[in-house]
Amino acid sequence: MTNENAEVEKKAPEEPPAPLGKRTVEFAQRAWRPAGTVAAVGLALLMMIHVVNGKNGLTVWRQKRAEDKQLQLEIQQLQQENQQLQQHVDELKSDPDAIEHEAREKLHYAKPNEVIVALPAQTGEQAQPAGAGK
Repeated sequence: MTNENAEVEKKAPEEPPAPLGKRTVEFAQRAWRPAGTVAAVGLALLMMIHVVNGKNGLTVWRQKRAEDKQLQLEIQQLQQENQQLQQHVDELKSDPDAIEHEAREKLHYAKPNEVIVALPAQTGEQAQPAGAGK
């Protein structure tokens, strides 16, 4: 027991607790770095969520990109159709044979002493030759 008493006597006398203000400052200094790290990670996560799902995020960007590709394809098809129609108009303006063809087909015009015989339109069943469906 004497050893225990000797150890107790050798201990330095306990200092009174530091004032509250000083303890608060020490705690803030120790906790600042971890708290700042947590805040930075939280902010980074919020930014990442916003970048992916925000008003102009990656999800919306992909949808807009797919829509843009579809519209570009549609524009290309319309330009091609427009070019074909323009060629047809140019033919009708300059080629007498094309004018005559259109007049005969669309307007049912005929030359003098020609007879036009109108045949009834064929339906799907009538258009097939006999024995083709077997």
